[in-house]
Amino acid sequence: MKKTLFAAAALALSLGSATAQDVVRLGTEGLYPPFNFIDDATGELTGFEIELGNILCERAGLTCEWVTNDWDTIIPNLVAGSYDAIMAGMSITDARREMIAFTEPYKRASPSAYMALEGTDISVITDGVIAAQSNTVQAGLVADTDATLLEFPTPDDTISAVLNGEVDAVLADREFLAPFVSDSGGTLVFIGEAVTPGDGIGMGVRQSDTELRATFDAAIESVKEDGTLNELLTRWFGEDEPLFD
Repeated sequence: MKKTLFAAAALALSLGSATAQDVVRLGTEGLYPPFNFIDDATGELTGFEIELGNILCERAGLTCEWVTNDWDTIIPNLVAGSYDAIMAGMSITDARREMIAFTEPYKRASPSAYMALEGTDISVITDGVIAAQSNTVQAGLVADTDATLLEFPTPDDTISAVLNGEVDAVLADREFLAPFVSDSGGTLVFIGEAVTPGDGIGMGVRQSDTELRATFDAAIESVKEDGTLNELLTRWFGEDEPLFD
Protein backbone atom coordinates (compact mmCIF):
# COMPACT_ATOMS: atom_id res chain seq x y z
CA MET A 1 0.00 0.00 0.00
CA LYS A 2 2.80 2.43 0.87
CA LYS A 3 4.48 1.76 -2.49
CA THR A 4 1.20 2.39 -4.31
CA LEU A 5 0.61 5.64 -2.48
CA PHE A 6 4.18 6.73 -3.17
CA ALA A 7 3.81 5.99 -6.88
CA ALA A 8 0.54 7.92 -7.03
CA ALA A 9 2.11 10.87 -5.26
CA ALA A 10 5.11 10.82 -7.58
CA LEU A 11 2.85 10.74 -10.61
CA ALA A 12 0.77 13.64 -9.33
CA LEU A 13 3.90 15.65 -8.56
CA SER A 14 5.33 15.06 -12.02
CA LEU A 15 2.15 16.21 -13.71
CA GLY A 16 2.59 19.68 -12.33
CA SER A 17 5.81 20.28 -14.26
CA ALA A 18 5.91 17.53 -16.87
CA THR A 19 5.93 19.48 -20.08
CA ALA A 20 4.69 22.69 -21.59
CA GLN A 21 3.96 21.02 -24.92
CA ASP A 22 0.39 20.85 -26.17
CA VAL A 23 1.02 17.44 -27.77
CA VAL A 24 3.63 14.80 -26.96
CA ARG A 25 4.60 12.86 -30.07
CA LEU A 26 5.47 9.18 -29.67
CA GLY A 27 7.67 7.64 -32.35
CA THR A 28 7.32 3.97 -33.29
CA GLU A 29 8.15 1.72 -36.22
CA GLY A 30 4.77 0.07 -36.86
CA LEU A 31 6.40 -3.06 -38.30
CA TYR A 32 7.19 -5.20 -35.26
CA PRO A 33 4.31 -7.29 -33.93
CA PRO A 34 3.29 -7.78 -31.22
CA PHE A 35 5.05 -4.61 -30.00
CA ASN A 36 3.78 -2.22 -32.69
CA PHE A 37 2.21 -2.89 -36.10
CA ILE A 38 -0.49 -1.87 -38.56
CA ASP A 39 -3.70 -3.90 -38.26
CA ASP A 40 -4.45 -5.35 -41.70
CA ALA A 41 -8.21 -5.14 -41.17
CA THR A 42 -8.42 -1.55 -39.96
CA GLY A 43 -5.21 0.04 -41.21
CA GLU A 44 -4.71 1.38 -37.69
CA LEU A 45 -1.57 1.32 -35.58
CA THR A 46 -1.88 -1.24 -32.79
CA GLY A 47 0.11 -3.55 -30.54
CA PHE A 48 1.32 -3.87 -26.97
CA GLU A 49 3.24 -0.60 -27.00
CA ILE A 50 0.45 1.35 -28.66
CA GLU A 51 -2.02 0.25 -26.01
CA LEU A 52 0.46 0.84 -23.19
CA GLY A 53 1.56 4.21 -24.56
CA ASN A 54 -2.03 5.44 -24.71
CA ILE A 55 -2.57 4.36 -21.09
CA LEU A 56 0.64 6.07 -19.95
CA CYS A 57 -0.36 9.31 -21.65
CA GLU A 58 -3.79 9.16 -20.02
CA ARG A 59 -2.27 8.50 -16.60
CA ALA A 60 0.13 11.41 -17.07
CA GLY A 61 -2.56 13.81 -18.30
CA LEU A 62 -0.78 14.22 -21.64
CA THR A 63 -2.24 14.58 -25.11
CA CYS A 64 -0.22 12.23 -27.29
CA GLU A 65 -0.08 11.35 -30.95
CA TRP A 66 1.77 8.54 -32.72
CA VAL A 67 4.36 9.05 -35.44
CA THR A 68 5.73 6.15 -37.52
CA ASN A 69 9.39 6.24 -38.49
CA ASP A 70 11.86 3.85 -40.14
CA TRP A 71 13.94 1.99 -37.58
CA ASP A 72 17.29 3.09 -39.04
CA THR A 73 16.59 6.76 -38.30
CA ILE A 74 14.38 6.41 -35.24
CA ILE A 75 17.03 7.66 -32.76
CA PRO A 76 18.47 10.44 -34.97
CA ASN A 77 14.97 11.77 -35.64
CA LEU A 78 14.16 11.77 -31.92
CA VAL A 79 17.28 13.81 -31.26
CA ALA A 80 16.37 16.12 -34.16
CA GLY A 81 12.90 16.78 -32.69
CA SER A 82 10.65 14.85 -35.08
CA TYR A 83 8.93 13.39 -32.01
CA ASP A 84 9.42 13.47 -28.26
CA ALA A 85 9.74 9.83 -27.19
CA ILE A 86 10.32 6.41 -28.73
CA MET A 87 8.21 3.33 -28.02
CA ALA A 88 9.44 0.76 -30.52
CA GLY A 89 10.54 -2.41 -28.77
CA MET A 90 13.86 -0.71 -28.07
CA SER A 91 16.26 -2.51 -25.77
CA ILE A 92 18.03 -0.37 -23.20
CA THR A 93 21.76 -0.62 -23.89
CA ASP A 94 24.86 1.31 -22.86
CA ALA A 95 25.58 2.24 -26.48
CA ARG A 96 22.12 3.83 -26.87
CA ARG A 97 22.45 5.61 -23.51
CA GLU A 98 25.29 7.59 -25.09
CA MET A 99 22.78 9.15 -27.52
CA ILE A 100 19.45 9.23 -25.64
CA ALA A 101 17.99 8.65 -22.18
CA PHE A 102 15.61 5.86 -21.21
CA THR A 103 12.71 5.57 -18.83
CA GLU A 104 12.58 2.63 -16.47
CA PRO A 105 11.77 -0.57 -18.39
CA TYR A 106 8.18 -1.52 -19.12
CA LYS A 107 9.18 -4.99 -20.30
CA ARG A 108 11.84 -7.39 -19.11
CA ALA A 109 14.70 -8.13 -21.49
CA SER A 110 13.41 -10.27 -24.36
CA PRO A 111 15.26 -13.42 -25.43
CA SER A 112 16.62 -13.36 -28.96
CA ALA A 113 16.62 -16.54 -31.03
CA TYR A 114 17.98 -17.92 -34.29
CA MET A 115 15.43 -19.05 -36.85
CA ALA A 116 16.27 -21.04 -39.99
CA LEU A 117 14.81 -23.41 -42.54
CA GLU A 118 14.18 -26.91 -41.22
CA GLY A 119 17.29 -29.07 -41.58
CA THR A 120 19.76 -26.19 -41.24
CA ASP A 121 22.85 -27.24 -39.32
CA ILE A 122 23.40 -25.45 -36.02
CA SER A 123 26.96 -24.65 -37.10
CA VAL A 124 25.66 -21.74 -39.20
CA ILE A 125 25.31 -19.75 -35.97
CA THR A 126 29.09 -19.52 -35.76
CA ASP A 127 30.24 -19.77 -39.37
CA GLY A 128 27.24 -19.02 -41.59
CA VAL A 129 25.51 -15.89 -42.90
CA ILE A 130 23.09 -14.45 -40.35
CA ALA A 131 20.43 -11.82 -41.01
CA ALA A 132 19.49 -9.13 -38.50
CA GLN A 133 17.65 -5.85 -38.69
CA SER A 134 20.15 -3.01 -38.89
CA ASN A 135 20.97 -0.98 -35.77
CA THR A 136 19.53 -3.61 -33.42
CA VAL A 137 21.08 -5.40 -30.47
CA GLN A 138 20.83 -8.59 -32.52
CA ALA A 139 23.01 -7.10 -35.26
CA GLY A 140 25.57 -6.28 -32.59
CA LEU A 141 25.44 -9.81 -31.21
CA VAL A 142 26.06 -11.34 -34.64
CA ALA A 143 28.88 -8.86 -35.33
CA ASP A 144 30.64 -10.12 -32.21
CA THR A 145 30.75 -13.70 -33.57
CA ASP A 146 32.62 -15.30 -36.45
CA ALA A 147 29.43 -15.49 -38.51
CA THR A 148 28.86 -13.11 -41.42
CA LEU A 149 26.29 -10.42 -40.61
CA LEU A 150 23.87 -9.31 -43.30
CA GLU A 151 21.74 -6.35 -42.18
CA PHE A 152 18.28 -5.43 -43.47
CA PRO A 153 16.19 -2.28 -42.96
CA THR A 154 12.99 -4.01 -41.80
CA PRO A 155 12.26 -7.16 -39.77
CA ASP A 156 10.14 -8.62 -42.58
CA ASP A 157 13.15 -8.34 -44.90
CA THR A 158 15.12 -10.63 -42.59
CA ILE A 159 12.39 -13.28 -42.82
CA SER A 160 12.34 -13.06 -46.61
CA ALA A 161 16.13 -13.49 -46.66
CA VAL A 162 15.82 -16.79 -44.79
CA LEU A 163 12.98 -18.06 -46.99
CA ASN A 164 14.74 -17.25 -50.27
CA GLY A 165 18.06 -18.72 -49.13
CA GLU A 166 19.92 -15.42 -49.07
CA VAL A 167 21.05 -16.13 -45.49
CA ASP A 168 21.37 -19.23 -43.33
CA ALA A 169 19.40 -17.91 -40.37
CA VAL A 170 18.01 -14.78 -38.73
CA LEU A 171 18.56 -13.52 -35.19
CA ALA A 172 15.68 -11.49 -33.76
CA ASP A 173 13.38 -11.24 -30.76
CA ARG A 174 11.96 -14.71 -30.18
CA GLU A 175 8.51 -13.17 -29.66
CA PHE A 176 8.63 -11.68 -33.16
CA LEU A 177 9.84 -14.91 -34.77
CA ALA A 178 7.50 -17.31 -32.94
CA PRO A 179 4.43 -16.74 -35.19
CA PHE A 180 6.52 -17.40 -38.31
CA VAL A 181 7.72 -20.70 -36.84
CA SER A 182 4.25 -21.81 -35.71
CA ASP A 183 2.60 -20.84 -39.01
CA SER A 184 5.24 -22.43 -41.25
CA GLY A 185 4.11 -26.03 -40.84
CA GLY A 186 7.62 -27.09 -39.87
CA THR A 187 9.40 -25.22 -42.67
CA LEU A 188 10.91 -22.73 -40.20
CA VAL A 189 12.46 -23.78 -36.88
CA PHE A 190 14.43 -22.31 -34.01
CA ILE A 191 18.05 -23.45 -33.80
CA GLY A 192 20.66 -23.08 -31.08
CA GLU A 193 20.26 -21.40 -27.72
CA ALA A 194 18.37 -18.18 -27.05
CA VAL A 195 20.31 -15.16 -25.78
CA THR A 196 19.00 -12.25 -23.72
CA PRO A 197 20.64 -8.90 -24.49
CA GLY A 198 20.06 -5.47 -22.97
CA ASP A 199 18.50 -4.22 -19.75
CA GLY A 200 14.87 -4.52 -20.74
CA ILE A 201 12.73 -2.38 -23.02
CA GLY A 202 11.88 1.23 -22.23
CA MET A 203 10.88 4.55 -23.73
CA GLY A 204 13.66 6.60 -25.28
CA VAL A 205 13.69 10.38 -24.77
CA ARG A 206 16.15 13.16 -25.48
CA GLN A 207 18.78 13.49 -22.76
CA SER A 208 17.67 17.08 -22.13
CA ASP A 209 14.01 16.14 -21.55
CA THR A 210 14.41 15.24 -17.89
CA GLU A 211 10.90 16.37 -16.89
CA LEU A 212 9.21 14.33 -19.62
CA ARG A 213 11.27 11.31 -18.64
CA ALA A 214 10.27 11.74 -14.98
CA THR A 215 6.61 12.02 -15.99
CA PHE A 216 6.69 8.79 -17.96
CA ASP A 217 8.70 7.06 -15.21
CA ALA A 218 5.95 7.90 -12.75
CA ALA A 219 3.24 6.68 -15.15
CA ILE A 220 5.13 3.42 -15.77
CA GLU A 221 5.51 2.92 -12.04
CA SER A 222 1.77 3.42 -11.59
CA VAL A 223 0.84 0.72 -14.14
CA LYS A 224 3.31 -1.64 -12.51
CA GLU A 225 1.88 -1.00 -9.07
CA ASP A 226 -1.79 -1.60 -9.93
CA GLY A 227 -1.22 -4.63 -12.17
CA THR A 228 -2.21 -2.94 -15.43
CA LEU A 229 1.20 -3.55 -17.01
CA ASN A 230 1.29 -7.24 -16.06
CA GLU A 231 -2.17 -7.71 -17.55
CA LEU A 232 -1.05 -6.17 -20.84
CA LEU A 233 2.15 -8.23 -20.90
CA THR A 234 0.26 -11.47 -20.36
CA ARG A 235 -2.39 -10.65 -22.96
CA TRP A 236 0.09 -9.66 -25.67
CA PHE A 237 2.95 -12.09 -24.93
CA GLY A 238 1.36 -15.06 -23.20
CA GLU A 239 1.37 -16.71 -19.81
CA ASP A 240 5.12 -17.37 -19.83
CA GLU A 241 6.03 -13.69 -20.09
CA PRO A 242 8.12 -12.50 -17.09
CA LEU A 243 6.09 -10.04 -15.04
CA PHE A 244 6.89 -7.20 -12.63
CA ASP A 245 6.58 -7.67 -8.86
